[in-house]
Amino acid sequence: MADKTFHIAMYPWFALGHITPFVHLANKLAENGHKISFFLPAKTLRRVEAFNLHPDLVTFIPIIVPHVEGLPLGAETTNDVPFPLHPLIMTAMDCTEPDIEAYLRELKPNFVFFDFACWLPTLTRKLGIKSVVYCVISSGTIGYLLSPARKIIERGLTSLDLLEPPKGFPSSSVKLRMYEAQGLAAVTTMDYGSGISFAGRHLKSFSDCDAIGFKTCKEIEGPYCEYIGKQFEKPMLYAGPVVPEPPKMALEERWERLLSNFEAKTLIFCTFGSECVLKKDQFQELVLGLELTGLPFLVALKPPMGAQTIESALPVGFQERVNGTGFIYGGWVPQQLILRHPSVGCFVTHCGSGSLAEAMVNDCQLVLVPHVGDQIINARLMAGDLRIGVEVEKSEKDESFTKEDVNKAVKALMDGDSELGKEVRANHAKWKEFLLAPGLENYYINDFVMKLNNLM
Repeated sequence: MADKTFHIAMYPWFALGHITPFVHLANKLAENGHKISFFLPAKTLRRVEAFNLHPDLVTFIPIIVPHVEGLPLGAETTNDVPFPLHPLIMTAMDCTEPDIEAYLRELKPNFVFFDFACWLPTLTRKLGIKSVVYCVISSGTIGYLLSPARKIIERGLTSLDLLEPPKGFPSSSVKLRMYEAQGLAAVTTMDYGSGISFAGRHLKSFSDCDAIGFKTCKEIEGPYCEYIGKQFEKPMLYAGPVVPEPPKMALEERWERLLSNFEAKTLIFCTFGSECVLKKDQFQELVLGLELTGLPFLVALKPPMGAQTIESALPVGFQERVNGTGFIYGGWVPQQLILRHPSVGCFVTHCGSGSLAEAMVNDCQLVLVPHVGDQIINARLMAGDLRIGVEVEKSEKDESFTKEDVNKAVKALMDGDSELGKEVRANHAKWKEFLLAPGLENYYINDFVMKLNNLM
């Protein structure tokens, strides 16, 4: 690796699922002596400060988020509002451009890493700074939905378009149901702040930047990344797995006491991230399905639609039946620490990229329950291309599943005699070993930095 160190500014989309992987990358780069100036919403600072492993090199710079009409006072990130208001959060982020320009003029970094703020490449070019899209959405998702081959700006995008991959897309297991294609087409073409569509915003970012980076390895997503690089005619940077360091803190005593009641690899852990809210009937089918498995389980979800508390939405008699073996929690849980606990044998996940990355380096088996957006394509790639998870079957007409569907998916993995389970467990073990191999992270970060050097 070249001895030269860089000063890199980072400005991720105002969502914790995007800010967190940027922090992980900042730590990896700081390990190699690079200086990071990290812009983020002011009130979010307290939620990520503890993850800064190199405060001498990684500086968080709080940004005051302007109020936009229609947003609740004080809303700063997508975690603060329901999905229909996310475009207003994007509009608020767009309004920070003058402040970001002032900081960049003062700091004079070599690079700015960003994702959704599509105005940054024009700004950085004016200032003599290189811009890099660092994409935390999987390359399979970007390639499938947003390939220039689809000509979305010229033609638009329909659900029928999304039933087929774009021209030249690598052979894969991605196959969408009609209702999934309808949902993805609607989101991809919707106004996503400041009158710019979601597709338009990303296509501008990818077209105008100096390079595109993905949080992945060639061995896992190489064909999709190469496809994107050719489509946008940009250099591709692989950051590697960017596996976050194991948290220094221990599990709180209440969690340790609870989890230690169960034998190794027997507990099902179910959580769907900080934003997913299920319909009440689907929430009930989910927990009833976990009860059907006969295995102990811990569910940490937001209360479903229309319910004030998670307890009030439980099926009649459920708590009495699962007393001592089934635990329902409606608040935040230390996911990474729980996944590492020896008692956890199965992880029921919504297929967010961060959750999948954390699960792949642990021993828990993956049951996939995607809900929206990139989660759907992530699930197909995990269950199909990589064969390291089992997706819960859903209706062909809508996204509904039954308790029997949940039970079937869990049993396929947890039943020692299941042929599918044996294959998936073997594949998971193989990829875990690969991702944790000594030297892999350093190889990718060194190569990443060399490619940055080539851009200068």
